Amino acid sequence: MKRHVFARIVISFVCGLVALMWVYAFIFAPRESINKIKDTAWQKRSQQTCLVAENKRFALQDLTAMSPTDETALKKKAVIVDLATDSVEIAINTIAKDIPTDVKGKAIVPDWIKEYRLYIQNRRQFADALRTATRRPFFSENEIEGVPVSERLGKFARENEMKACQPPLDLSV
Repeated sequence: MKRHVFARIVISFVCGLVALMWVYAFIFAPRESINKIKDTAWQKRSQQTCLVAENKRFALQDLTAMSPTDETALKKKAVIVDLATDSVEIAINTIAKDIPTDVKGKAIVPDWIKEYRLYIQNRRQFADALRTATRRPFFSENEIEGVPVSERLGKFARENEMKACQPPLDLSV
C-alpha cells in the first residue's frame, strides 16, 4: 500500500513538473528569434538596397521556354544568371559596408554576409556549369550544419523584415 502511495506522489510530482514546463513555454518563455536584431534603421536600409537588386533581376527575367539540351540557350541563361548574381553581389557588398549599431547585429550580420558570399559563389559555379553543359545542370548549393545556405539566409532576412534580401529563387527551376 505504501509503495502505491509513493508511486502516486512521484508520478504526480513529475506530471506537475511537465505541466510547469508547458506553462513556462507557452506563457513566460521569450518569443524573440535568435536571428532578430534591434537595429531597425539598418534593416530598412538593407531592405531598400535589396529592393534595387531585386528590381534589376526582375528586369532580366526571360520566361521563354527553353529546351534543357539547347546549348545556345544554356549559354544565354548563363549570361542572365551572371547579371542577376552581379545585382545580388552589389547589394551584399553595399550591406556589408553598413554595420548595424546593436551588439547582436554586430555579432551575427558578418556571418550572414559570409554565408551570402558562399551562396553567390554557388550561383557563379552554376553559371559556369551552364556555359559548358550539354544538358541543363541542377543548381546545387552548400549546406551549413545540414541546412541549405539559401534557407539560412532567407530565415534571417524574413525575421528582420528584409524580405527583398531573401536569396532569389530564379535558379530553382
